[in-house]
Amino acid sequence: MCALFATLVVRRFGHARSSFDEVSSDGVTVLKPLHGAESGLYDNLLSFLVQDYCGPVQVVFGVVDAADAALPIARRLMQEFPDRDLELVIGTPELSGNGKIANLIGMSAAIRHDLIVISDSDIRVARDYLQHVMSTLSQPGVGLVTCLYRGVPDRGIWALLSSMAIDYHFFPAVLLGLQLNKAHPCMGATMAFTKRTLDTVGGFRAFAKYLADDYAIGKAVRANGKRVVIAPQVVVHRCSERSATELFRHELRWARTIRGIDPLGFAASFITYPLPFALAAAMLRGFDSVSSAMLLTTVLCRVALQWQVDHTLRIATRRWALGPARDILSFLIFCASFVVSHVIWRGHRYRIRADGTMEELKGSKT
Repeated sequence: MCALFATLVVRRFGHARSSFDEVSSDGVTVLKPLHGAESGLYDNLLSFLVQDYCGPVQVVFGVVDAADAALPIARRLMQEFPDRDLELVIGTPELSGNGKIANLIGMSAAIRHDLIVISDSDIRVARDYLQHVMSTLSQPGVGLVTCLYRGVPDRGIWALLSSMAIDYHFFPAVLLGLQLNKAHPCMGATMAFTKRTLDTVGGFRAFAKYLADDYAIGKAVRANGKRVVIAPQVVVHRCSERSATELFRHELRWARTIRGIDPLGFAASFITYPLPFALAAAMLRGFDSVSSAMLLTTVLCRVALQWQVDHTLRIATRRWALGPARDILSFLIFCASFVVSHVIWRGHRYRIRADGTMEELKGSKT
């Protein structure tokens, strides 16, 4: 039943997506914190330089370490687009905790426009992205604009499974949560706000200890009486996992972080994993007619949802055939998140506290 309801919600979202309401021409500063030369980085960054936006756009690249492998790519783009307003910031103030936030603190001095957009380095956008985001931000009462995202695999089975986790679990779960007024998302794929809003919530430094900095920023904006709104545009997250270990670590960090943010809601999300329970019931009952019918119905409902997601996101491949395997893997990661006390991020181990802040463990570098 949950899968069928989610199918309807995804279908409605696909029909509701529309063009922007008004054209904005105010200046925008786009902050792109970088860490490593991840797959597709050049094309990801390039998509922000070729926007069909009416106003001035400043793009600021930032790295913590002068030896970061992303630097040559950022410099190449600056050479290839001398007519664009591009800036590179190297190095940050000494700050323990979230390296991305430390990077943003270092980049903040370069901001020249009142409108600010932050987007993770693994995100690629369409040419009308900024116009959609700025049009949404201009609406009354809106303090922050964020975007849903879909997964695009680089190559190999592990990257494909990673993209399926985003599209078949995260994407419909967020839409379902919004429909039921149980989700309050703010995603690092896009965070757009004004300088005044950033100052009101304490600046970037206020979020230095949070692993889920995007969620914490959205929560702070809401606490100040402003709305966090999802723009009518789905951006692309590049999935580049090359091994089972890399995939497991990445998704376990996501699951453990979400559990830390909303433990009760996360625990209740077991209802979004019907297939493992139906399979277990069928095995216990020896695959009799009743349990087999329930298992088949469950599979068909999940496939219907996955087909609708692919249709809404205009994905032509038949990856939904791997849907049952993806569902079982997601459930195993869900279970593992209850027994794992730490996460690995950027080669360091962190413990997530009950308030969502993180503590780096001694001797944690891997």
